[in-house]
Order: sequence, then C-alpha cells, then structure tokens
Amino acid sequence: MAAMKRATALLTSLVLAGSGLQAKPLKVFILAGQSNMEGTAKVSTFDYIGDDPATAPLLKTMRGDDGKPTVCDGAWISYLTGAKEKNFDLHGRLTAGYGSMWGQDPTKPGDKIGPEFGFGLTMDAAFDEPVLIIKAAWGGKSLHTDFRPPGSGPYELSSFQLENYPKQEGHGIPKDFEQWKADKATATGLYYRLMIEHVKEVLADPKQVCPDYDPGQGFELSGFVWFQGFNDMVDGHVYPKHNQPDQFDLYSELLAQFIRDVRKDLEAPELPFVIGVMGVGGLKDQSPRMTNFRKAMAAPAGMPEFKGNVSAVETAPFWSDELGAIEEKRGKINQMRYFLDSKHKDHANADGQMTQEQKNEYLKKLEAELISPAEVALWERGASNAGYHYLGCAKTFAQIGKSLAEANLAMIRDKEAP
Repeated sequence: MAAMKRATALLTSLVLAGSGLQAKPLKVFILAGQSNMEGTAKVSTFDYIGDDPATAPLLKTMRGDDGKPTVCDGAWISYLTGAKEKNFDLHGRLTAGYGSMWGQDPTKPGDKIGPEFGFGLTMDAAFDEPVLIIKAAWGGKSLHTDFRPPGSGPYELSSFQLENYPKQEGHGIPKDFEQWKADKATATGLYYRLMIEHVKEVLADPKQVCPDYDPGQGFELSGFVWFQGFNDMVDGHVYPKHNQPDQFDLYSELLAQFIRDVRKDLEAPELPFVIGVMGVGGLKDQSPRMTNFRKAMAAPAGMPEFKGNVSAVETAPFWSDELGAIEEKRGKINQMRYFLDSKHKDHANADGQMTQEQKNEYLKKLEAELISPAEVALWERGASNAGYHYLGCAKTFAQIGKSLAEANLAMIRDKEAP
C-alpha cells in the first residue's frame, strides 16, 4: 500500500510537471501542549483497540498485516520535547513512537503514542498532498506561566498569592518570595517561545524533515491543536475560587490570547485552531472543578471573534470506563499502602509493628479481594499509565487524535466551500 501510494505520488508530480501545473502545497499542522499531548500510551496496548468492534477498523489503520505500527507514506513529523531544559527534535515519517520520550532514546521513536498518530493517519488519508506535523510538548507545563502568551503580559499574582505569598509560610507557599518572583519571571512564556521558535525553524527549511519537499510547491499552515490543562486545573493558588463557576475564567482569557498571539507570530490570521478539552475521568466525572474547567477550556470556541475558525473537541467520551473502574481499585490499594507506611490510627499497622513483608502480604491479599484475574489481564492489555494520563490507553489517544483531526478538517472544508 505504501509503495503504491509513493508511486502514485511520483506519477502525479511528473504529470503536473509536464502539464505546467503546480503541485499542491505541503499541509502543515502544529500540535502543542503538555503531557497528554506528549502521550503515554504504549504500543503494547494496541490490541485492546481491536477488542471493540467500533474501533477495530481504527486499529487496522494503525498497523500493517505484519503486526508492526504503520509508517505513514505521506505524513512527516518534527517533535520538540525534552526535560529540564534539555530539549531535542525527533523527526521522520510519522509512525508510532512519537509520544512521551521520558526514559527513551532521543535519536529514534520510542514505544508510546499521543494524539499525533491518530491525527496524522487521518490527515494522511484526507489529502493527496504531503502532510507535516510539527509537535511541541512537554510534561507538567501550565498556560498561566510556561505557555503564557506574550499578549497577556507578565505573570500576575492571584488574590490568594498576593495575600499569602509575602508571609512565606503555609502549605505550597514559597519560602523565599523574592527568589520565587525572579524564577517566575524567567519561566513566564518560556515554552511559548520555544514552540514558536521551533515552528519557524522547521518552516524555514521543511526539507530537513520532509526529504521529498519541493520548495516550488510551498507550504500552507492548515491547523493548530492545543491539548493541555491539567497543571492549570489543579493549581488552587492561581485559580483560588474553588468550585465556583468562574474559577477558571482566567484560563479562558489566557487561551483566547494564546490563539491571537500564535496567529500573529505565525502570520496566519485565520489559522484553524482546535482545543482538545480535558477528558480524564470520562463523562462520569461531573465534579465542580472538572465541569468548570472543561467549560473554561471550550469557551474561546464560542467567542464571536473566533466564529468558524476555533473548535473545541470534548475528549471525555474516549475515556475507557472499564479501565477507569480498575484504576479506582488500584487507587484504593495505593491509599492503603500509604496508610500502612504512615501508621494511620484507623488501619492495620496503627501500632507500627508490621514488617515490610507483612505489609506486602496484606496489600497482596487486598488486591486479590478487589481486582479479579480477568481485570488484571484487562488492565495489562489496555492501560499503561495513570488516570491523569488517560490511563496510557492507545485506544483513547488514537480516538482523540482522529477526532481532533476531523474537527480541523471540518474548518478547512468550511473555509474552502463556496
């Protein structure tokens, strides 16, 4: 199939050259965010996708008859990521392995996927012209600081921080307020700048990523996908109005400015922008904090200035409820481990007399009571990470990527329609 597509593309280019027509420009899509844009789903969880008749066809696009992950014929990726300021760019034809690179060899794709795989497969199938994905993602980053857009100005302290940080005492409050402010000033907007710089660097010479790129065909910025939010959602110091409907209004404001600044800096005033709305916990999570944050994330899509070119995609429907139920039981076991280690007064090791072997045996028995062998097997088949990382489930990440691509395509088609 791949060889046939390459041959068709070559024949098409020869026909276009002979006819004097210009080949269509390279389609460029930018994907940015934090750990869930990185993606933590191990390739080992691919089989779980095929267990569901509704997603079995998706699995067939993700790997070939030989059982190996698909290598896209017409889609390439340049992926900027890293840790502790040690960033690197991994690039090549899109395939599985461009997910989280923690603990991986930075010179080649690893063993995880994020949304980019389902996204790229969908775009590769949608266009005859080549597709380039530029991905920039780092775990544990916020919009209020790390990705703060330049148009939002310097970092501003919240009411909670203004009242409590100068006291330099209390849980989570910096012990050296002046040093904290200096560090915050340095961190503010850093990852926004790294993202924009990387995009510009790649687009200055797309051939460094796409060897077949012809400068004569040019490129076209066709979409931007934002998939981030967890660090903002759990930061009660920056967003102190706990469980209030307007708790995350600031996030909506920052994200709207982020869209404006990205378009300005990339000189693409109508660049289609897709927001992947936080979906960990699935549709069952109707807690005030989660509900309020999801609404805040989606809010820019409803602003009049962004009508028709900003779309919000709910990702909660792609959460695996059956794996989530097992995760809850695993959480109870981890909680009990904490109670035993901390000699909690209401639990088995209240007197602190249990040996480590006895504690391990106690937890093993509890796990056998809570989680059946069938559930253990199901977890190993479908999950590879924690709940806040969508359980590291390839079925979830692949569907999210596909859905984000479809939303992007819908905006492109609406724009091109007469």
